[in-house]
Amino acid sequence: MVVNYSIFLKVLLIFVWLGLNSVHASEISSKNASPAKPNIVLIFADDLGYGDISSFGATDINTPNIDQIGQQGIKFTNFYSAANICTPSRASLLTGRYSVRMGINRVFSETSIDGMPQSEITIAEMLRPQGYATGLVGKWHLGHNDRFMPWNQGFDEFYGVPYSNDMGSFLWYENQEIQHQEIDQQYLTKRYTDKAIDFIERHQQQPFFLYLAHNMPHVPLYASPDFQGSSNRGLYGDVVQELDWSVGEIVKALKTKGLWENTLVIFTSDNGPWLMMGDNGGSAGDLRNGKMTTFDGGHRVPTVAHWPQGIKSRQYDGVVSMLDWFPTFAELSGADLPSDRVIDGNSINSLLAGKEVNKQGLYVYFDSTNHHVDAVRQGKWKLKLQKGLTLNLNIKMFANMGAYTHPLMLIDLSKDPAESENLAEQHPEKVAELKALIAQYQAIKPEQRWLIMKGTPDDKKGYGPFYTVLGVMFLLALLIAIGMLYGAYKLIRYGYRRISTKNKIFQTR
Repeated sequence: MVVNYSIFLKVLLIFVWLGLNSVHASEISSKNASPAKPNIVLIFADDLGYGDISSFGATDINTPNIDQIGQQGIKFTNFYSAANICTPSRASLLTGRYSVRMGINRVFSETSIDGMPQSEITIAEMLRPQGYATGLVGKWHLGHNDRFMPWNQGFDEFYGVPYSNDMGSFLWYENQEIQHQEIDQQYLTKRYTDKAIDFIERHQQQPFFLYLAHNMPHVPLYASPDFQGSSNRGLYGDVVQELDWSVGEIVKALKTKGLWENTLVIFTSDNGPWLMMGDNGGSAGDLRNGKMTTFDGGHRVPTVAHWPQGIKSRQYDGVVSMLDWFPTFAELSGADLPSDRVIDGNSINSLLAGKEVNKQGLYVYFDSTNHHVDAVRQGKWKLKLQKGLTLNLNIKMFANMGAYTHPLMLIDLSKDPAESENLAEQHPEKVAELKALIAQYQAIKPEQRWLIMKGTPDDKKGYGPFYTVLGVMFLLALLIAIGMLYGAYKLIRYGYRRISTKNKIFQTR
């Protein structure tokens, strides 16, 4: 058989060329392929103040693990919650929408029949169709009747409690089952940490969203024995240092499982510190006031984030808010934003990556009833509307009344985080501009809510005799009190005269 070597060589060269092109195409395809969807771990503290973390100014509390997330990732110095109280803040976090749109204007109690409307779309409901495992460990507080619970709002798993740890019937849920056992709150932070790590271990083969919502440092405060006495700020500091330990354990688990590089870890708080609780209420640092007020101490919260594959390490001083996480997670996961409703947040993926962004960010301050807009911030400027009486007295010294009564205020927050210098008279044009913004957001009305009976004077018809008896009893009690005070006065006068008489007799002798 005669072999034609020239034909054989040509065929061989063709196969080599095809093979090289195949490899090249594979490399191009690999380069153009979308990166794996990141895991998301959102760690949420309760009532933690801006001044309670070392890297945000605390000198008597050590938080090395939280600090390291900010040092190696991004530290937000002007990050805002969505509300200055618990339930509205959590509703906005999970939906990217002002809670006023849902008709949520208060904190749900253990007796509330209310909850976040089921028609709202949560982060978990958005991420689950994108292949994410979704888990909540910790505090829910968006309605404890079955139809409002996490398993009906997109969460595959729920390990935790339905509301705050100061409310009655404090129950522990394992998914949809109530565990009938006493909860020792000394070990609550550790219990949540163990459950969170277990969730990570069981879902490491797929992208996951873990929402770890701690009850601490909301009062009553509890720290495990290992952390009692560990800080220089009493029990409150001990509790925060245990939260920092918990963050460290989560980070350790992610690194051990090889998940650290592609996991977005966020640490933040639902609102500012509850200052009226004194030593158990935390600190807003240099910011003014705290929870339930519309000064920055009530709304600005310590926030850090870390994601090696998506965050450029730095400090960011622009305005960002909790509302922005929902659209950010949508973009990261490839999900489409809902088109049938207003989403108030904006994706900050470009910001995380270090690209140029507009630093004239906007934040709207709703009051503690979530009915009224009290203030607005745009860039460095904040306008706060007049509130209550405006007596020319230093009433801040009396029952913290400075939080609830003041004239119209224009603040340059870049120079005055304590909100102590009113620049309204110097910048009337800026006042007018920001007033128009406040009016725009004040016009927001609830989009969805069932009708709830409102009280009217007619509801009290037939109570006449009851009120009459009540009034008579009050008058009698008042007369008795006046009589007792008068009697005490007479006794004191009588005693004083007796002593004076004795002294005079003694002196004459």
